[in-house]
Amino acid sequence: MLEQTKTIFSYLLILIPLFLITGPAIPDIIISSSAIFGLIYFIYQNEYKDLLKINFVRISLLFWTSLLIISFFAINKVNSFQDSLIFLRFLLLPILIYFIFLKNKKLFDIILILIIVLIVLICIDTLYQFFNYTSKDGFGKDLIGFKSNWYGRLSGPFGNELIPGSYVSKFGLFGFVYLISKKNFKNRFIIHALYLTLILLVTFVSGERMSLATFCMGVILLFIFLRKNRLSILITIILSTFLIYLIVKIHPFYNDYKIIESTEYHQGLKVEKFYKCNESSDEICSKIIELQPSFIKVIQNFSSSAYGEIYSLSYKMFINNPITGTGINNFKYLCNNYTIYKNEMNNYECASHPHNIYIHWLAEGGLIVFSIFILYLLILVRFIITNDGENKYKFISLIVILIMFWPIMSTGSLIKNWYGITTFFIIGLCMCLSRLKNNH
Repeated sequence: MLEQTKTIFSYLLILIPLFLITGPAIPDIIISSSAIFGLIYFIYQNEYKDLLKINFVRISLLFWTSLLIISFFAINKVNSFQDSLIFLRFLLLPILIYFIFLKNKKLFDIILILIIVLIVLICIDTLYQFFNYTSKDGFGKDLIGFKSNWYGRLSGPFGNELIPGSYVSKFGLFGFVYLISKKNFKNRFIIHALYLTLILLVTFVSGERMSLATFCMGVILLFIFLRKNRLSILITIILSTFLIYLIVKIHPFYNDYKIIESTEYHQGLKVEKFYKCNESSDEICSKIIELQPSFIKVIQNFSSSAYGEIYSLSYKMFINNPITGTGINNFKYLCNNYTIYKNEMNNYECASHPHNIYIHWLAEGGLIVFSIFILYLLILVRFIITNDGENKYKFISLIVILIMFWPIMSTGSLIKNWYGITTFFIIGLCMCLSRLKNNH
């Protein structure tokens, strides 16, 4: 009965990449129930003593303990204790994936195949939406019927969430792993290149700049470390560069406007879009659209940009509470209710979190949580490096970790359901990948 239940949870976890497209609810139910079953499984099998000898498990529990400890000093203790307690399910997720649910290589192969299928379908769907464009209304519906509520942003199959670029950039390399592990099909270099190019195109057209930047960094690192796959990666770089150049030149989204105003503020790029007033007339109409600010403009005036004010507020919270932070999930509460912090937001409403993983832990967890989080990442990297898989798979695991935890970028919050589930689920996949061998 126990083994049968384990098999059921294994297949449910395999479907997490699919369920993430629907939102956080179903994945959260699965990982929460899987965590409860996993603990029961370890206790029943009497394996927990051996598990506690593993450094990655120890640091995961220490990380969770640190969240509980600083909650005693939190400004809003209810918020902090509540989110700290349930954060355990995220920390258990990679442990359970590696040691219980995906130990069987066949199951790991299944999830890699599923990821390839999902990545290709998401890319096709998002590109369809990208080319389903009018100057008047922006990007239209995708193949499923979803339409972005933001002019100039793509939703793909994610509904109101503008995350297709983030999704494919984080999960995409697992599909690449499966492709390079299979050497018995023809024209594999072309297939590898087409797959990676598809992801690069979607990260570009999605408008998610950090997803594009980190995935480009990942492709460059693949070229450096995977010598046997350099031809396909070189083809990827050349092909994607040409296609992106072509898209910028011919797609109306990049050419049917005149800049009215360009500032560093949120939606600070104002453009005038031109289009035919109706199909039966040659008369030209126009409308003013507010878009994301220019990256250069944000850098030039960073302190007054949205990120500048958020990071400045985070720094002030950290300086006022350097050891224990303000408490987990206290950022927005303090910004809304304490004048000393609210005054830091001159041009914007209070954000829900600091929009950077490292700054987030400093502001809400202080030096205690931040230091243990850095140690968590270091032990994770050591775990991957010292595992007994093939080096090429270890390199790809480390590249995926780097894509997710690159420090100089805007991120979601690890304590929020969708982003937390995605991040720790991928950590579990990276751990499994680091033990992969083609002949096992």
